[in-house]
Amino acid sequence: MSDYKHPLKDAEFVLNELVQFDQLCADAGMDDVNSELASVILTEAGKLGSGLLAPLNSTGDLNHPTLVDNGVQQTEGFSEAYREYLEGGWATLTADEAYGGQNLPNVLGTAVNEVWQSANISFALCPLLSQGAIESISHHGSDRLKQDFLTKMVSGEWTGTMNLTESDAGTDLAAVKTKAVRNGDHYLITGQKIFITWGDHQMTDNIVHLVLARLPDAPAGVKGISLFIVPKFLLDENGNPAERNDAYAVSLEHKLGIHGSPTCVMSFGDNGGAVGYVVGEENNGLAYMFTMMNHARQGVGLQGLAVSEGAYQHALQYAKDRIQGSNRDGSRYPIIRFPDVRRMLMQMKSGTEAMRALCLVAAADVDRGNQSRVDLLTPIVKGWVTEFAQELTSLGVQVHGGMGFIEETGAAQFYRDARILTIYEGTTGIQALDLVGRKTLVNGGESLAALLEEIAADVTRFEALGGKFTLAAQQCRTSLENGIAARQWLLDSAADKSAAGSSSVNFMMLFGYLCGGWLMAKSAMQAQAKLDAGEGDSEFLQSKLVTAQFFCEHLMTRTQSCLASVMAGSDSIMALDEEQF
Repeated sequence: MSDYKHPLKDAEFVLNELVQFDQLCADAGMDDVNSELASVILTEAGKLGSGLLAPLNSTGDLNHPTLVDNGVQQTEGFSEAYREYLEGGWATLTADEAYGGQNLPNVLGTAVNEVWQSANISFALCPLLSQGAIESISHHGSDRLKQDFLTKMVSGEWTGTMNLTESDAGTDLAAVKTKAVRNGDHYLITGQKIFITWGDHQMTDNIVHLVLARLPDAPAGVKGISLFIVPKFLLDENGNPAERNDAYAVSLEHKLGIHGSPTCVMSFGDNGGAVGYVVGEENNGLAYMFTMMNHARQGVGLQGLAVSEGAYQHALQYAKDRIQGSNRDGSRYPIIRFPDVRRMLMQMKSGTEAMRALCLVAAADVDRGNQSRVDLLTPIVKGWVTEFAQELTSLGVQVHGGMGFIEETGAAQFYRDARILTIYEGTTGIQALDLVGRKTLVNGGESLAALLEEIAADVTRFEALGGKFTLAAQQCRTSLENGIAARQWLLDSAADKSAAGSSSVNFMMLFGYLCGGWLMAKSAMQAQAKLDAGEGDSEFLQSKLVTAQFFCEHLMTRTQSCLASVMAGSDSIMALDEEQF
């Protein structure tokens, strides 16, 4: 590898992000969180991310985990990094105080999680899955299960996994074949799961698997799925890991990216049955798993932001260092002075800022308890942010030119790592169907109408700024009208069985760009107000005005093409016979 290092989120950068955090989430009702405390937390997170996790990013990319006699051996250096992560108390940040957590707001936890994901997405996947498992057990587990497992999971001493997918049951969870048989006070689990992130490792002395399985007398389909805790090691009378359970990683997947994260094929019950404990009621497991999955979907959206941010910082440094142009006097200058390189960097910079705004606002809505808004924004966060990340990480390669295609520069890793984000925890198509179906059509578009009304009020305020924001405000207004038209078209086309599925992804992308532009406009108004009052970091705030203007003028225009595709309907999409493809 070259000596070129990714200059990830040093203390000054993190503090600037804190300004963004304060601006966008000031109304989240978090009066108990001191801004100075939040500043310290983010600064320390930035130090750990820059100093320890980021250098291990390329290490994990080149030196993959391996399957050995006692299970999966993680990449060298990851165990020591995880120990330091635990010693800093990072695992407990947003968890319930009853189980040893610090009970800090979800929005602050989201800001911190961005640091881990941007520094080393493969490493950060491990605590991300654990956080989701904690959510599911906290909401649906019995008091005994909470007592046995949550304290150690909250502390990070034990990690958690999600076991849904099977070789012939991907998105179609009704086809799950893993079996569970009652056996006294527990169940015996048999079956195999694939694509299990961090399914095994040696960093902790136990791993808590959440496993979907079906009882022999269960109803058919998704209504017959139950959720079970299946620990790697069974617990003794003191709650400590003891006997090895019948749950093993039997192979590791060879992947395009996130090489440092072991993606396991997990086999349960090859030697008589893995001991499992039912979470909540039998046959209601899918609903319980969705608590974990929805947490993970916002987390994966955040990964899209984080890996795009990493790619941007990497590309920015290269553009400043790469000397190519020549002046008339023969002096040379860096490629960052080229207008087209500026275009790509501005697209990356403004795009990541819009992503961050949406991720933080969605996280703040969790803190507010605004569940209808959380439900509406979650598929947009997961779907739009991760799709946009494909473009932005690709631009990161492009800024490097031919060197971007060479692995030693590191630009390609961001691109490869980002590719999975539109697939796991529900594909882009699944998110889009969720948005148009369960989040729009099911309530006659009421939730979406409320969001559009809020956007409209802010667009009117933005239009009042005038001056250099005139065109940006016009694009906001046009995009808002496109959103209103898309919603109405969807409601009017409900009778067409193919309409929702054919238009859903463009519908979701339209609302992603609309929400991103809306929040960038809000940022611009808040930044201008701070500048007028002589408050804040003027350089950062001036930059915010420019990135907001760029996003509205150059990226919100995409809502028009999205609307055109939505309103084109399903005719040409469904016209060919299967054999004509």
